[in-house]
Amino acid sequence: MKQIHSYLTFNGNCREAMAFYQTCLGGELYFQTIGESPIADKMPLQMKDCILHSTLRNSAFVIMASDMVDDNGLIKGTNVSLMLNCGSEEEIQNTYQKLAIDGQATHPLEHTFWGALFGGLTDKFGVQWLLNFDKSQQQ
Repeated sequence: MKQIHSYLTFNGNCREAMAFYQTCLGGELYFQTIGESPIADKMPLQMKDCILHSTLRNSAFVIMASDMVDDNGLIKGTNVSLMLNCGSEEEIQNTYQKLAIDGQATHPLEHTFWGALFGGLTDKFGVQWLLNFDKSQQQ
């Protein structure tokens, strides 16, 4: 079953922003820094304290965020993506292909260190999508 969550991108102030949102909205807050992740040795040392992934959740919402800015830099208006969690490998493959029609595949689907099939794209309307299938959650 598909679920959509917001995914915010920051440029070094993800921890501050997500703590602010927690103060405003409540919920449980989780952070993973680049230095705590399996990709730490592939990233510049000055990025070790940057947030690779953050989640703020309660019973009503999930907000995800990161300090991982792509090569184009952070531009207001492109710092919000829709994160689509899929229920099967077939579902993520089909959905990715459909959303990519006349759009731009920015991150091809690939297997990740966190045990998911993950990819990103910008659709033909300029909307940024992140697609994730967590194999451990397969129904």
